[in-house]
Amino acid sequence: MLERMPKWLICVPIVAQWLWLSFRYGSATLPSAANPNITAGGLVGEGKLEYFKGMGPLARSVIAPHCAVFNDGALSESSLAIAMKRAGLAFPIVVKPDLGLCGYGVQLLEDMTALRTYLSRFPIGETAVLQRYLPQKGEAGIFYARDPLSDSGRVIGLALRYFPCVIGDGYSTVAELIAADPRAQRVRSSPRHVCPVPLTAVPCAGEEVRLATIGSTRVGGLYRDGAAHITQQLTKAIDAVARDMPEFHFGRFDVRFDNLEELSAGRGFTVMEINGAGSEAIEAWDPGTDVLQGFRMIFAKQRLLFAIGAAQRNAGTRPIGLLELARLNRRQIRLIRLYPPSN
Repeated sequence: MLERMPKWLICVPIVAQWLWLSFRYGSATLPSAANPNITAGGLVGEGKLEYFKGMGPLARSVIAPHCAVFNDGALSESSLAIAMKRAGLAFPIVVKPDLGLCGYGVQLLEDMTALRTYLSRFPIGETAVLQRYLPQKGEAGIFYARDPLSDSGRVIGLALRYFPCVIGDGYSTVAELIAADPRAQRVRSSPRHVCPVPLTAVPCAGEEVRLATIGSTRVGGLYRDGAAHITQQLTKAIDAVARDMPEFHFGRFDVRFDNLEELSAGRGFTVMEINGAGSEAIEAWDPGTDVLQGFRMIFAKQRLLFAIGAAQRNAGTRPIGLLELARLNRRQIRLIRLYPPSN
């Protein structure tokens, strides 16, 4: 399974196909043309808020309420309270960097003191996003693509995310339960992450203790391939949202939902954030998916991304330059090191 392979080894065949497609289409940055209204098409360096700009009423109706906070170093409690009130936000809230990835810098905050502490550690001159906390246990990444030539949109993948957790036995501490679970151990070994629950606490027998706000595999989250839940109803609902965005052709909608039956029916989901051309085929990280099948999933999406980029280029969209792409990547990596730890 891909999840157990070293990251560098996974990158070798992925980069090899990217280079081949770059040669075939005559551009290594062609995928940046897929979503022309997003920085680099969403390959790297774009802000989360970019995807929400220009949305029509239908798309806005399924987005979790949020507001932007620019950290000028002089944010007051009253200004934060006013911004939250205007956005319809109340504690607890989720705060995240506008420019981020893999859950870095994402925290669940319970009060204004915690928010001010977070912002005091946040880079000056950068924007944080405050968002309504969505308590639903269900989380999914819904991969979408629309062919610019035929204008046909479809859901091409669905990953179900499960948060890292341990189950209490009535006598072991959280730290001991984590130490006994190889997946949960990532919570303590992952850089720039702190466990949000006391490690000395002793959960009751059968009590589920969630170890992170985020579901990333870097902190022990689990991805499952949810392709069986892709239906015409879900495809129609996601396609409608994507079409209510300016020229969005390729990416992943990260959503929370109450139950799979409702999600499959295209109802009861809320979009937390959207990712563009740089979206990973995270369903390929299902431990039940063998390595070859996982790579087939990744390669198929990569080929489709280049084809969409080519169609967009033919329609007049110019791909980003390599030097600019490298600059955006450097900036993103630098900022990730400066964000407060996730929890």
